[in-house]
Amino acid sequence: MPESKTYHGQCHCGAVQYDVVTDLGSMGDCNCSRCRRLGWVLQSAPASQFTLTSGADNLTTYRFNTENIEHQFCKTCGVESFARGRDGKGTETVMVNVNCLEPPVAVDRSTIKHWDGANW
Repeated sequence: MPESKTYHGQCHCGAVQYDVVTDLGSMGDCNCSRCRRLGWVLQSAPASQFTLTSGADNLTTYRFNTENIEHQFCKTCGVESFARGRDGKGTETVMVNVNCLEPPVAVDRSTIKHWDGANW
């Protein structure tokens, strides 16, 4: 089982930056209309393990479908490096885009979980 550690993430231009403590053991992707287009590799973490270190004033929010997820975008470069929401138990959760972690994390897409968001 992977060990939890602190990862650093950011948008493309670096205006929005964060740290997240996770083990990257439950990475996944989603085939909903949005995630499919973005090519996200998702990793969830409790909100208590996520710290936005810069760029709060540079974020804008997009909600769609059930409007339960706050998709957070950098106003400068347009990259969504994380989103906020709640898990099935109501716990505040942050979903980070593993593709936005620095240094880059190697992802074997054949081993990650696939979420059928298109039919959810």
